[in-house]
Amino acid sequence: MNAPDKLPASPEPHVMKTYGRLPLALSHGRGCWLWDTEGKKYLDGLGGIAVNTLGHAHPRLVPALQDQIGKIIHSSNYYLVSMQEQLAAKLCELSGLTNVFFCSTGLEANEAALKIARKYGHDKGMERPEIVVYEMAFHGRSIATLSATGNPKVQAGFGPLVEGFVRVPLNDVAAIENVARTNKNVVAIFLEVIQGEGGIRPATVEYLQAVRRICDAHGWLLMLDEVQCGMGRTGKWFAHQWAGILPDVMPLAKGLGSGVPVGAVVCGPKAADVLGPGNHGTTFGGNPLAMRAGVETIRIMEEDGLLANAATVGAALKTGLERELGGVAGVAQIRGQGLMLGIELDRPCGEILGLAANAGLMLSVTADRVIRLVPPLILSLDEAAQIVAILCPLIKTFLSETP
Repeated sequence: MNAPDKLPASPEPHVMKTYGRLPLALSHGRGCWLWDTEGKKYLDGLGGIAVNTLGHAHPRLVPALQDQIGKIIHSSNYYLVSMQEQLAAKLCELSGLTNVFFCSTGLEANEAALKIARKYGHDKGMERPEIVVYEMAFHGRSIATLSATGNPKVQAGFGPLVEGFVRVPLNDVAAIENVARTNKNVVAIFLEVIQGEGGIRPATVEYLQAVRRICDAHGWLLMLDEVQCGMGRTGKWFAHQWAGILPDVMPLAKGLGSGVPVGAVVCGPKAADVLGPGNHGTTFGGNPLAMRAGVETIRIMEEDGLLANAATVGAALKTGLERELGGVAGVAQIRGQGLMLGIELDRPCGEILGLAANAGLMLSVTADRVIRLVPPLILSLDEAAQIVAILCPLIKTFLSETP
């Protein structure tokens, strides 16, 4: 049961050692299945970390991207990119918001959100605007998004961090109300609707509704990071829609392009005009290939009913996990929504990443002790049952053999 904890000596002598990789390389994929360069087959419960919305080699996405590559891949934001308006209009239709800025990654989208909040404060005459952020949050690894992140382990070694953040626990309305009473420099609340890297920890419907009311009462921006939990993963286009609220700023990325890097910041009226020409920009953001990927991803999701599929298959997957793991000593909680699920154990379980790969299942472990499942939204009921059949015995054996 022992998984390899490091790669063989110098398998990539010229690649910076920023990842603790498993000793396998993937060759190709079809649907929810992957094959490595040695021919071993894997069921994809990770989806490239919530990126591969349509799985691998989707038969309608691939020719669309091939067509776009044959036309134009990149131009520049010096010129109009017609599909930017097409994708922006669709995102506004789906979200109920009004304007979009395109970038390439979730980090960039979150960085742009932080800039919007600061400039919003400066425009109101605040010299040192501050933003409420959360314990266990993860917003990226740039210096600013790292500072907003609530994980001391990933912050270690990169100080001094950026100032201007006020940190509170998730789902604690009293903590937000206390900030509102005592801090007159706050301009925004910034939170993940479901904390991803923090261990699949959802904000409750009641909490989201409360922070919306508090932001309205104090003139703050409500900024909801939907980079990981958005784009249909919970069974609605965006996870906050379960609470019946609208944010002012919504960063997106990951699943928006089904593997092609696409990021976006979707804004409502309060934030849409904060940034003007010269305030922000990007070289690659909004390029024609990325925009085509976003347009086609949403089109296929709508045509194939993938929101309903995420809700139905996700519920079946969660039910199967609860059936097999309920009452098992060492399983602390199974949580999440749709096809964004976490199994929290009572001990560190990073070893399960390798054990699952050995058993033919891709997943991840986050927050030290949470097994994360974020498969493609095309996952079938049969494939969900296969995940349960592979993973649950593995967890039980791991718990029985690990103190």
